[in-house]
Amino acid sequence: MAAPLSRNKAPARLSSSPLLWIIALASLTVFFLYKVDNLALQTKTVAGHNLPPTPWHLFPPKNFDDQSRHARAYQILHCSYLTCPYSNTTVSKGHGFNSPSSSPKCPRFFMFIHHDLEPWAQSRITVDHIMGAKNYASFRVVIYKGRLYLDPYYACVQSRMMFTIWGFLQLLKRYPGMVPDVDIMFDCMDKPSINKTEHDSFPLPLFRYCTTKDHFDIPFPDWSFWGWPEVNIRPWDEEFRDIKRGAQARSWPKKWPRAYWKGNPDVGSPTRTSLLECNHTKKWGAQIMRQDWEEEAKGGYVSSKLSHQCDYRYKIYAEGFAWSVSLKYIISCGSLALIISPQYEDFFSRGLIPEKNYWPVSSDGLCQSIKFAVDWGNTNPTEAQKIGKAGQDLMESLSMDRVYDYMFHLISEYSKLQDFKPVPPSSALEVCVDSLTCFADEKQKRFFERATAFPSPSPPCTLQPANSDFIKSWMQQKQRTITNVREMELKA
Repeated sequence: MAAPLSRNKAPARLSSSPLLWIIALASLTVFFLYKVDNLALQTKTVAGHNLPPTPWHLFPPKNFDDQSRHARAYQILHCSYLTCPYSNTTVSKGHGFNSPSSSPKCPRFFMFIHHDLEPWAQSRITVDHIMGAKNYASFRVVIYKGRLYLDPYYACVQSRMMFTIWGFLQLLKRYPGMVPDVDIMFDCMDKPSINKTEHDSFPLPLFRYCTTKDHFDIPFPDWSFWGWPEVNIRPWDEEFRDIKRGAQARSWPKKWPRAYWKGNPDVGSPTRTSLLECNHTKKWGAQIMRQDWEEEAKGGYVSSKLSHQCDYRYKIYAEGFAWSVSLKYIISCGSLALIISPQYEDFFSRGLIPEKNYWPVSSDGLCQSIKFAVDWGNTNPTEAQKIGKAGQDLMESLSMDRVYDYMFHLISEYSKLQDFKPVPPSSALEVCVDSLTCFADEKQKRFFERATAFPSPSPPCTLQPANSDFIKSWMQQKQRTITNVREMELKA
């Protein structure tokens, strides 16, 4: 009787077995999806996923609602963890140049690299310096054995982080195997934050797009050199060529004999607010135009094309919330650039010399100062045109080749000051060309493609040694010239 009972029970066990397997498999699937989703929610990306805005400069948080939750998780994980290990990122140990090893001297303003790094010449840069700067940084870049690792802390407005990191990656392509290991804290917002008074006893090394005489922040080429897709500004070399062609459409005598500015005054800038009061071509010789980027986007940016804004003899530069990327485009026109009492300076603006490649305008009595500059230029057209052309020539010399040279020398000199061996932190992920383009939308990909660097056929320009006396004399001479122009205004 025992055998039949055993045969009757066996089918019951067999019938329940598939159900248990299905339940177990479903549980494992749910658990796996939960883990995957959780990892995606914790992964911070160069595109801004899972990153809050910088607390020191708030802006609307980024959303990625154009994707489903699963599609977004897949993109985050695929681009962050599965792209770079399979991309061709082999780093050459040496770089053979086609041209002789000797190279021309770098532009003189490159010597400000030594000036910017002077606060750490004696103390050197320690891990404590880096960790202190972290409190003011949007992200950390570590270059290690020719590869780039990114540790993001906060989101950057628009696509600034993506295009800044693209610039770093192109530098590695430009000079393969030559960029030293380095550990950099970077803030992608506008205003400098390492005040010399507050941080005098322990300066913190923080890279950003601009600085002032009262800050330790280290200026670095801004993202727009590789393009600014949100406002349809192309990579620098391409944009400069188009601006120069546009400037040649009218000869100097046929350009409008007035000062022109077009921009966004609603950025918390007292200078731009005051500038609106100067919008009177007969009284002040100035035409001031408000830029509405939302309307420009709807119209395909036709009326904001930079090459169409060079029909004036005088172009005004006014700082915004802080420094403005518009400076290089304004000077590129070849018009006489009227620069209003700048408080901030980027890496190349130290190369500007008043009465040589721009005309200084005072923020005190702004409209009167603009009127004086316009009247002086119209009375002295040959001299005004010569100064405008010198500014354009300066910007033409600042090709992307020179931008990469500046980046190379700044990073190289900075790395010499670090008293530790840079190593990527465990929280950092490698970013490569493929992983960055993996996150990019179609327009960003087109910009990246047009801003792609190739190995240089020649070595970087030769950086001249530190010379604090030269820098001091340079700055004093600039201030004397600005003072002389101001005295001319007051006497007029």
